[in-house]
Amino acid sequence: MEEKKNILTYEGLRKYEDELHNLKVVKRQEVAQKIKEAREQGDLSENAEYDAAKDEQRDIEARIEELEKLLKNAEVVVEDEVDLEKINIGCRVRILDMEYNEEMEYKIVGSTEANSLKGKISNESPVGKALIGAKVGDIVEVETQAGTITYKVLEIQRSN
Repeated sequence: MEEKKNILTYEGLRKYEDELHNLKVVKRQEVAQKIKEAREQGDLSENAEYDAAKDEQRDIEARIEELEKLLKNAEVVVEDEVDLEKINIGCRVRILDMEYNEEMEYKIVGSTEANSLKGKISNESPVGKALIGAKVGDIVEVETQAGTITYKVLEIQRSN
């Protein structure tokens, strides 16, 4: 089975690459030093610092593995080449909630980058799915647990 592509913006790619570099270069060194210092205290069977450092080491290695897998399957969206005729990953969109007459602005990103607090919604979320492919002036309906929400696409723009 082919692994799912992780769709990332260039900003997301840089963030994950920086985190991976920091884990490999800085955090691995720090935890190795903690383990060394804890070992020097003697008896490892009742050494809380040693156990904590080993747990931290395991967590760091797990995150490194997770990031390497994510980056190996990354597909970067070149935001400057995004077609602004219709909504796609990498663009910023301004929409109007028809029921509450409220304007909202979102950046459409891949699922690994989604962060609703920063206005980044996933292309796989209900709203993201409904918006993908829509054009300015289109009315889109989103099925949610609370019922159907209707949005009007007001503007599609580059995200930078």
